[in-house]
Amino acid sequence: MNILLTGATGYIGKRLLPVLVQRGHKVYCLVRNKNRFYASEEILSKIEIVEADLLYRSEIKKLPNDIDIAYYLIHSMLSSGSEFVLQEKQTAINFRDYLEKTNVKRAIYLGGIYNSSNLSKHLRSRQNVENILCASHIPVTVLRAGIIVGSGSASFEIIRDLIERLPIIITPSKINTRTQPIAIRNVIDYLVGSIEKPDTTGKIFEIGGPDILTYKQMLKIFAEERKYKRYFFSIPFLPVGITSYWLYFITSTPYRLVLNLMESLKNEVIVKNPEIQNYIPTEIIDYRNAIRLAFDKIQQNMVVSSWKDALASSRSGDNLSSYIEVPVFGCYIDKREKTFTRSPEEVLSNIWNIGGDNGWYSTQWLWEIRGFLSKLGGGVGLNRGRRDSGDLHMGDALDFWRVLVADKEKFRLLLYSEMSLPGEAWLEIKIITGSPNKLQLTATFRPKGIKGRWYWYSVLPFHYLIFGKMLKNMISL
Repeated sequence: MNILLTGATGYIGKRLLPVLVQRGHKVYCLVRNKNRFYASEEILSKIEIVEADLLYRSEIKKLPNDIDIAYYLIHSMLSSGSEFVLQEKQTAINFRDYLEKTNVKRAIYLGGIYNSSNLSKHLRSRQNVENILCASHIPVTVLRAGIIVGSGSASFEIIRDLIERLPIIITPSKINTRTQPIAIRNVIDYLVGSIEKPDTTGKIFEIGGPDILTYKQMLKIFAEERKYKRYFFSIPFLPVGITSYWLYFITSTPYRLVLNLMESLKNEVIVKNPEIQNYIPTEIIDYRNAIRLAFDKIQQNMVVSSWKDALASSRSGDNLSSYIEVPVFGCYIDKREKTFTRSPEEVLSNIWNIGGDNGWYSTQWLWEIRGFLSKLGGGVGLNRGRRDSGDLHMGDALDFWRVLVADKEKFRLLLYSEMSLPGEAWLEIKIITGSPNKLQLTATFRPKGIKGRWYWYSVLPFHYLIFGKMLKNMISL
């Protein structure tokens, strides 16, 4: 079948794509920026990449007409304020109108479980999208899911950060709300099964794992699996805003995402009708085993996708290409280089391992202080880490940086800062081959006003402490 996969660079889309290809389907991968899309050569030879943004109606003409199935996996949860509600509504309308002009047989939508009428803004938006899509004459198969548990999922990473970093965890009373988590593997099973079982056409299903747990029980089970002793204290009437800010500061999750997730705590998310098993029978994974499977992937360095892949929280949005050309006019530039005799490939390996658990090759405590200050200012902190310990691609999160260029053939890594700054910052690390070879590090800062200029001169002394040692260690280690 010809399949249109929207959200192909997202958390679910990246997991679903290889399964669809393995099943022999031709997949059109819809992305907003094709430079951010990467896959194995085997997969690339069997798919077609379509670059378009469904938020804009004029982009619809770029999409293929000859499709049998369309997956709708677009979500704007990281956008600020009520912006994501409007974006999701308009994107869904544009997608629905596009489908009605094609030969598509049906669409498949992954939404949320709605157990009450008093929904959070996030769940209400998910429900509105479902209603918009189902208003089309094109039949839609709807899969309503609760918390998805898997390496890289937002909920999983928040719980992981809390359990691994805090011996005492203070929670709001809403942490006793019940939910029914589902393993990412089962979500993929149902998404794929929906196109292989024609009798699922036009039906609405609720999907979840076998366990009904409170959020507090989920935290405790996670701690048990990781063999941590943790103490929990609930504070009644603890405001969502305060809780969200605390979680933002402790975890690697953006404040807006944390706030949306926290607001959803008031809603019980329970599967009322598990009839999907009658259509797509599969081995349902319980919560403990979902955790174990996730850590298997983490330990094997096989995390396929992460919520951090989304760029809505980035100051640059999704238009990374506009930042690839590092400016010169009106900028402060600190350029340093060091010659070396090792092979460029060995040094390149060290460059590609930078950040995350590997650190920054010098004065790590200064990097951590800078990440802490960024968090205080509402920016991204150092604890965001990286998706893969040895692999980098355009669009990847790398601590408080975003990867703009990761070109091994040209020995070049270019990063853009997502810290809270009075300006814009780039960090470029590249190897200049020759006699001798040189490792070059260039920090570029484009200030905004007097505050930006003051900032540059205040951090310049720390460059002398950091950059020289970075160059030395990237060469020698």
